[in-house]
Amino acid sequence: MIKYSLSTMWAQQERFEDMHAFARAVESLGYDAIEVSHATPTQQFERLLESASSATLKGGPQVKISSIHAPAPLVQVDGKRNSSLNLAALDDERETAIEFTKGSIDYAASVRARWVVLHLGAIGSKMLDSELKHRKLFDSGTQTGPEIDALRKETLERRSELAPPYFEKARETLAELAAYAKERDVAIGLETRLHYHEFPLPHEALELCADYAHDVVGYWHDVGHAEVQARLGYVDKRLWLDTLKERTLGVHLHDVDGLGDHRAPGNGDVEWDYIAEGLPADALRVFEINQHQPDEDVAGAIAFLRERGVIE
Repeated sequence: MIKYSLSTMWAQQERFEDMHAFARAVESLGYDAIEVSHATPTQQFERLLESASSATLKGGPQVKISSIHAPAPLVQVDGKRNSSLNLAALDDERETAIEFTKGSIDYAASVRARWVVLHLGAIGSKMLDSELKHRKLFDSGTQTGPEIDALRKETLERRSELAPPYFEKARETLAELAAYAKERDVAIGLETRLHYHEFPLPHEALELCADYAHDVVGYWHDVGHAEVQARLGYVDKRLWLDTLKERTLGVHLHDVDGLGDHRAPGNGDVEWDYIAEGLPADALRVFEINQHQPDEDVAGAIAFLRERGVIE
């Protein structure tokens, strides 16, 4: 049974150009599996899958792949990353995004990874103007006041107004991907998103999950993303797990400083009590830590969260 998985987000360092070196580091730091990030380039991605699936490595590291974050591997499409393609788009971009996600599902099945983590798309291709202004003010030190209140209100109203056609496309996309994943014994986890124009919100996630068995589609809680949305006043951070605990398949664990996420747990000011209370015991714990965090903090994150009851 996999206990603690480390995302290849942390592997975006020159020393891990050969992903076998990353696999060895994962083991030495106390983790027993890897989640493959959507920022993993093709050559590194294939090298990592090789270490997970090949029985003829001649002494190479043996590593389990717990999950794949779609759309991995990273590919450039018309000058932009495939991860920026919108699964809820109203045009042909949606079909291209679906094909890349199906590829991630195929890869997961090939190495017997149980989960594919999914960004289900968004309203259009960029952040709402009001949210962008709100974030800039927050970062500059203005976190309360009439201007902040007005921007927040505009963001909430604009999303509600614009969402319906995009949400229906997101629903159609999920139906196609869920059927594809079910045939390959892979479960889809719908992730909490960082920006408010993205899908899903808690009630949307619950509605989407209701159409599927628990082992086909579920919710994937992202601690940092939920924290950032709460700090901006968009969604109560406790609402996610209060609403979706019974459908939660996994979690991305990372800390937050201001609006900056993906810190090693302990390098921010997240309140971990509600995470410990709200996570099901069998939800996969994935540490999604960025490449700027030092080795000792990545290693210490396990003990830090064990002390707080987030992991056993």
